[in-house]
Amino acid sequence: MSRNKRIFLSVLAGIGLLALVLVPVLGFAGFNVLGKATPTASLLKTAEPPGLGTTTAAPVCGGPSSMFILLIGSDTRADDYYAGLSDSMRIVRVDFVHPSLVFLTFQRDLYVEIPGVSSHAGITHGKLNQAYLYGNPGFGYYKGVGQGPGLLAATLQQNFGTRVDHYVAVNLNTFVRVVDTLGGIDVNLPNAVDARSPGSHNPDLYFPAGQQHLDGNRAMLLARLRPDGDLERSARQDLILKALAAKVLSPKSLPQMPKLVEAFYNSVQTDLGADALAKLLCLGSMIDSQNIKSVDFPPALFKPSRVQDPVLGYTFIWDVDFKMLRAYVQYFNNGTWPETPLATP
Repeated sequence: MSRNKRIFLSVLAGIGLLALVLVPVLGFAGFNVLGKATPTASLLKTAEPPGLGTTTAAPVCGGPSSMFILLIGSDTRADDYYAGLSDSMRIVRVDFVHPSLVFLTFQRDLYVEIPGVSSHAGITHGKLNQAYLYGNPGFGYYKGVGQGPGLLAATLQQNFGTRVDHYVAVNLNTFVRVVDTLGGIDVNLPNAVDARSPGSHNPDLYFPAGQQHLDGNRAMLLARLRPDGDLERSARQDLILKALAAKVLSPKSLPQMPKLVEAFYNSVQTDLGADALAKLLCLGSMIDSQNIKSVDFPPALFKPSRVQDPVLGYTFIWDVDFKMLRAYVQYFNNGTWPETPLATP
């Protein structure tokens, strides 16, 4: 098999996996469709957490026991990553021992310490989604690896003890193109979503309860609307993620993979290289849709509050015990999740 063909198959692998993990505004890039991979330097390489060392099974596909990928949805409508806030943030734990994917969502309004930017107007803290903004070229406050995704990864690790091996960030336009290339997705909403103002009949801001087929634009709108708050929006994003997974795993989607390559071409920020993508391709053929899951921090932990921020002014944040979030993250890192909510210290 020629080198170019191997790389092409690796690209298809990455698109297959990343379409599985696409939440509104998540995706793939950094590859020349018929050329060589050109990823940026990898991010934080951390040791395996203690709990994973107890398994006797060996990883498949030549992979590590687990791989952690930071998935970022940029709110920019531009076709670049010069600026923009991270509208959605998830970490996917890719398990190569027991082939599966598990997603953990982080809320954008968590008020966190942002490392490495204090030389710029004395900024030490901000909302989690600002870390991505400050690291990208529009601000350029971060001199470490990975620009915006790198600073966001470092912020998550410092505040919550997350593991991040790689990152993928995608903007709104790319998300719409991917869903349309797949022929749309089917989502079953448990409740209607109505973001219309009184007297408005705008159909773009209303989604009825029940099963419905969404094109790229409608899927993007559903992912972004939050008339009932960020926590409920995250739950709907999980539904979209699972709908995308079901579509990509369908045998009918395989002929669409070349179109997906074209849709993603030069469209996304990522540091995934050909080797990692080849391992993900191998793993993707082993993952059943029942082994793609999402976990969330208990909503009861999040209390609405406000702080006086030097950049944003008197702004909304979630008041939450970071020690509790770190405890949940440790379970996630180890490939487990509490069956009942953890007791507050």
